[in-house]
Amino acid sequence: MNLTIEGKVYSRPLLVFAMQAEAGNEFDNYDKLFTGIGKVNAAYHLTRYLAQNPEHDIVINLGTAGSSVFNRGEIVLSTRFVQRDMDVTGLGLPKYKTPFIEEEPEMAYGLNPSGFVHGVCGSGDNFETAQTSSDFSLIDMEAYVYAFISKRENFPFLCLKFISDGADDSAAEDWSSQLKQAAKALRKALSTLEV
Repeated sequence: MNLTIEGKVYSRPLLVFAMQAEAGNEFDNYDKLFTGIGKVNAAYHLTRYLAQNPEHDIVINLGTAGSSVFNRGEIVLSTRFVQRDMDVTGLGLPKYKTPFIEEEPEMAYGLNPSGFVHGVCGSGDNFETAQTSSDFSLIDMEAYVYAFISKRENFPFLCLKFISDGADDSAAEDWSSQLKQAAKALRKALSTLEV
């Protein structure tokens, strides 16, 4: 399946999800990778897959995210990412800054096709049920890693998230009930880029 993004045609996209439930049966014509939940799983499985399958010409992360800014059911494009659980302020570094790497705490990377609303994605190894930070507008557990690896390995990257919950005290229940709708909405969003 070919995609056109910012005037360029991609013929070998790799769709990356944390879980199979986020894809449902909506993406059968695409190469897919399910990494598992969290940053460690995301890093291991995406790095290993790309090393063994270098023929892909773009990495596309599709999945769910919580937000106290965007509405449930909305599709949000991210080109800016924060590793929200990195905190070495005790060593004198800014919050979210990873020691000894060039990237700033808010990493910018990704394609920016028109027609989508934008948000800064905060990734971390916890399921957020009380979002208080204004440093990011949507929350997940893997997108920062997918973007980081894609940037380091020189793969174009696209990140689209379905807002499944409000990152609040009803987040777990809302997220579970929204998975089926997420796959359908993400498929519809991706179809706008197909040629």
